[in-house]
Amino acid sequence: MYRRSTGILCVGFITLSLTACVSEQRAIRDTVSVPAVTQAMKRQVTNAVDVGDGDYITRSLREKLVADPQNLPVRVQLAERYQQLGYPELAIEHYRLASARFPQDASVAMKLAKSLRDFNHIEDAIGVLASFCDKNPAPPPDLLSLFGILRDDAGHYAEAEKSYRAALTSAPKLAYLHNNLGYNLLLQGRAKEAADEFREALALEPHSRLANDNLGLALLAQWKTDEQPKEALLRWESVSGPATAHNNLASVLMEQGRYTDARKELEIALSYQKDHVAAAANLRLLAELDGKSAAVSKDAGENARPTSFGRE
Repeated sequence: MYRRSTGILCVGFITLSLTACVSEQRAIRDTVSVPAVTQAMKRQVTNAVDVGDGDYITRSLREKLVADPQNLPVRVQLAERYQQLGYPELAIEHYRLASARFPQDASVAMKLAKSLRDFNHIEDAIGVLASFCDKNPAPPPDLLSLFGILRDDAGHYAEAEKSYRAALTSAPKLAYLHNNLGYNLLLQGRAKEAADEFREALALEPHSRLANDNLGLALLAQWKTDEQPKEALLRWESVSGPATAHNNLASVLMEQGRYTDARKELEIALSYQKDHVAAAANLRLLAELDGKSAAVSKDAGENARPTSFGRE
């Protein structure tokens, strides 16, 4: 279905694959069983135990925590400081302690889940939010949205859909929730339903570039008539300009193996903007795929405006 990055096609500054996306607008007690800390984490904790000695901010935060272990803002600040210093394992453990002491604080649970995700512990991150939802019967919509995003990232699409729909039950007028549900439906191959959600997002937030771009993808996923790619192009052009719009269409055509049509769209894109990074990269990739040379400008630099697909 559609993934943020598969290393296949360049779409703006991201990659697009049609076989596969902010506001990401998606607890432990000290005495309970917690996920085992990896050996790498243990080593990092050992190496970093004295990190505050040479850093005034860290040392000050640690001293404040010694004086008041229940000070949630300080513990969160210390976790964020460890992240800045390159000690994600220490940050995670402080978020764990914060979540354990404040099990009803959704923001802490989300910080812990995001930190675990960034540390490639996606299932542990999902477990954190599942535990929070079990203990708190009315989780906020932004937490449920993050829950859906994590489940999407883990390939649990049906469960992710439940999270997004639960969020919309409590906040039906939040455009980003409709966008995120739409993207989930796109991942499940339900393009028509996805398009409906993207249109709902745009009805609530007409200038949402992400929902607009995603609607273009949904239309192309249903590509049965010549009108659908035209509408997708118009939508992409309205927010990203003609060069990016034609590059996006070329990416879809390349996924479909329609190399001649894709080359034509890339040439159109580069005629609008000769230094469009994604179009130039896709033209080089296309040359590898179909064996034809790609004549692209050496000046293709960093001026192309990226197109975003996915969730918020």
